[in-house]
Amino acid sequence: MRERDPSASGGTRRRWRALDERGQLSLPVVEAAVGVTFILAVAVSFGAGVPAADTRTSQLEAYADDAATVLAGEPPRHRGATRLSEVTRSPDAFERERGALDRRVDRILPDNLLYRVETPHGAVGFRRPAGVPVGRATVTSLHGPVTVEVWYA
Repeated sequence: MRERDPSASGGTRRRWRALDERGQLSLPVVEAAVGVTFILAVAVSFGAGVPAADTRTSQLEAYADDAATVLAGEPPRHRGATRLSEVTRSPDAFERERGALDRRVDRILPDNLLYRVETPHGAVGFRRPAGVPVGRATVTSLHGPVTVEVWYA
């Protein structure tokens, strides 16, 4: 809306009433507010952090895989292509090699781990407690699968 300025002498001077009645923020104030908001957002994101990845399970998987790989590549003590093919050949072969397999897995894995090795004819190691993170690896031998499970003691 425009209106005449009665105090003007001589001519008519027009002004915008709307501009006189509202205030304006200066651009540097707006830029400062945006900058402070951005800096606070970055600081909060660093402060809150990112949740840590579950490295326990992946580390256990690596231990199980390593143990299974070592066992799969070892020569047999008596007959067979590998140690695992020897223990999976028959129930009698498993019973004969049970102690040696248990000692070998115990030497392969670090002291802070418990393990269980399951074959088609039986298992060696410890009974796995419920609710603990477990690493698991399965290898196929000539006479069936062998599963190695490890968990922290």
